[in-house]
Amino acid sequence: VITEKNQDLVYNWGVFDFGTPNFAWKFAKGRLDYMLAVENVKGFLQIYNYEKRHVYSQRLNLSKSETAELITLINENLRPENIKYRYDFFYDDCSTRIRDLIEKSVGEKLLYPPGEGAKSTSFRDMVGKYQDPFPWLKFGIDLIMGSTSDIDASYRDRMFLPIDLQKELSETVINRDGKMIPLLQNPDMILDFDPPVIKQNILVSPAFVFTAFLIIILILSALIKEKKFINTLDIALYSLFSILAGMMIFFNFFTDHQQMRWNLNVIWLNPAIIICLISILFRSKGTFWFRLLFYILLSFLIIHFLLPQSFDIAIIPLVLVLIIRSSVRAGFEWNPLSLK
Repeated sequence: VITEKNQDLVYNWGVFDFGTPNFAWKFAKGRLDYMLAVENVKGFLQIYNYEKRHVYSQRLNLSKSETAELITLINENLRPENIKYRYDFFYDDCSTRIRDLIEKSVGEKLLYPPGEGAKSTSFRDMVGKYQDPFPWLKFGIDLIMGSTSDIDASYRDRMFLPIDLQKELSETVINRDGKMIPLLQNPDMILDFDPPVIKQNILVSPAFVFTAFLIIILILSALIKEKKFINTLDIALYSLFSILAGMMIFFNFFTDHQQMRWNLNVIWLNPAIIICLISILFRSKGTFWFRLLFYILLSFLIIHFLLPQSFDIAIIPLVLVLIIRSSVRAGFEWNPLSLK
């Protein structure tokens, strides 16, 4: 609690307790509480220096009454009944909590730039711009984020990311008797490091790797008809895709993470894959399910660009792998790859 002037303290709303019972399950379900933590600046800088993370300092141009209100609100957050909160990555996280406190402290005198809300930027695009140097991470995040991530983020919504919070608040002003005063001033770099050198290699990108995988599956499907090999191949493939389908089902229907709900990847990573795997394991033809899966996949491939969700291009070769292997077992007379 702030009780004295000239205290050097850092307030962090992004802390959670690893000792929480059923930590992993609560995290997956979106029911893990985050909390506000306080530490001295010296200890904070030591950690950030060790991790080679940038630290900026900027002064808030608040009046005495606004500063007092901000301190009151922070102290209120530190009360035992308020120190924990249910984390929401887009709308209630460690970054938006700072925005909300500033808005409450300044009130209607706080003015965001006019016309900025007209810029069209989705939550997915905002997250993705920081993941471009890491294509596999970007692919994974894109895969589990649902269509709720494709809505446009307003000016204040964009502050859910710390870097964007600093950027947007730097363009925000306070109306002091008709005079527009910048909310933030005197930016100062406390810790600075050279950015890490990240080498991009298209040969190990998801799109290239999955395309090569597709070509291999196509060649094997055309050249090898030995039953034991084909069964082993399909068990491995359908097991992998069944795990992904199970994840899609879980995140769509059994988690409180709103960012993962209504994920239309569940169209191609659907429960029919799991049923097809069971058919292979129990040596049942399962022709109906393989045909159903084939038609679902083909429909998705044709209309995916019309759906209200952005899809990573790297999923296309994976969809084609499933199309090929489902068509092989669907018993289509027109398919030269069909099992006899």
